[in-house]
Amino acid sequence: MLKDQGCKLVVYADTSRGRHGGIFQPVSQRPKIGDEEWAPYGKKITKLAEKFADFGVRMSFHHHMGTFVETDAEIDKLMAGTGEAVSLLFDTGHCVYAHGDPQALLERHIDRITHVHCKDIRRDVLEKAWAGDWSFMDAVLAGIFTVPGDGSVNYPPLLKRLYEAGYDGWLVVEAEQDPAKANPLKYATMGHNNLLKLARDAGFQVLDER
Repeated sequence: MLKDQGCKLVVYADTSRGRHGGIFQPVSQRPKIGDEEWAPYGKKITKLAEKFADFGVRMSFHHHMGTFVETDAEIDKLMAGTGEAVSLLFDTGHCVYAHGDPQALLERHIDRITHVHCKDIRRDVLEKAWAGDWSFMDAVLAGIFTVPGDGSVNYPPLLKRLYEAGYDGWLVVEAEQDPAKANPLKYATMGHNNLLKLARDAGFQVLDER
């Protein structure tokens, strides 16, 4: 179906070993895999990505809070244990929430990044979420995420590095928020305008603003 619709990329996030209602439980209770499991896991993910590639669709792996590929170290293990068919979706918001370093993570895996989610972070809410071991959903409803340019993520050097590396994929405006607190149209418009300027300032030529 994706191939027939002209899609070149599919986003894949692994929710294996997920818990019923886990999105409402403390993030510290997320599933994890042992050291001995990374090698066979990497082989399975590579095989899956190669099947996608056979259809002409590349797989971009989405590291995500609440899964066992959440931290920078786990992303490093995933990339080290998978073949070139597996590319990476770089998500600034999930990286920072997981105590990561977006600039360092980007630099280590720049050659395998094929999709970018520009999700910003409200630092004051982040600090409370860390201190209280909030659930992912509680953090979202409290406003931990916002659109690019409205939070604490330093986007200019990230976008500049992507441009220098020849990145030509999507830069996605993203922020899960409570619509009762953050009007969707207002924030979508704000995020689009902010990211458009940030991307152009970094050197990108935006082909279609719509």
